[in-house]
Amino acid sequence: MSAPPEEFYSEERWQNWLDRIRDEDIDPEDEDSARLLLNLQDDVAIAVAKIVTAYDDSDIDEDEALDELADIRETVLGEVAFDDEEKAMLIDGVQTSLVCVFYSAEEYVAGGPADEAAVEEYVVEASKAEEAEDLDSALGLVAAAGTRIIDGEELDIAVTEDIEYGLVTEWVNGLDSLQSAMSDPEVVEEEDED
Repeated sequence: MSAPPEEFYSEERWQNWLDRIRDEDIDPEDEDSARLLLNLQDDVAIAVAKIVTAYDDSDIDEDEALDELADIRETVLGEVAFDDEEKAMLIDGVQTSLVCVFYSAEEYVAGGPADEAAVEEYVVEASKAEEAEDLDSALGLVAAAGTRIIDGEELDIAVTEDIEYGLVTEWVNGLDSLQSAMSDPEVVEEEDED
């Protein structure tokens, strides 16, 4: 049974995660801190996966799915005020990774999965577009890869090993969360570890 549309994700849930990050000592080199940030990212990806699944199962129509995605995107990608500059940068990194998750889901709902290449091919072409400083094309290509992941194709994260770190690798990191969410959309508990 799917959740009623208003329960996919809430602003309160996002704020709870942010409050937790504000309260904790965050060190990106520390495993627990890294896990907390990944759980935050995965939690949003799971909500997106649930919307897409509800759409695929005809529990919600295209307009409802796009509205839900827009609502969550507005909440999650909005400006976050942190006094701690390092924490602000870490949240910005999570938000950057999630940009492509939203874009992929919106593309999938509006037009179905991309069908011109395999996931890894889209990622490689996106990295070439990023190198050429064509970020719009790069984002579109990574989003196309995301639509294939939503459709069930697997992403081999090793594809990023030969790509210079940048926006494409950040976006692919988000797609990795989306892939996990599509295969196992279990809710990440906000207080699952201390």
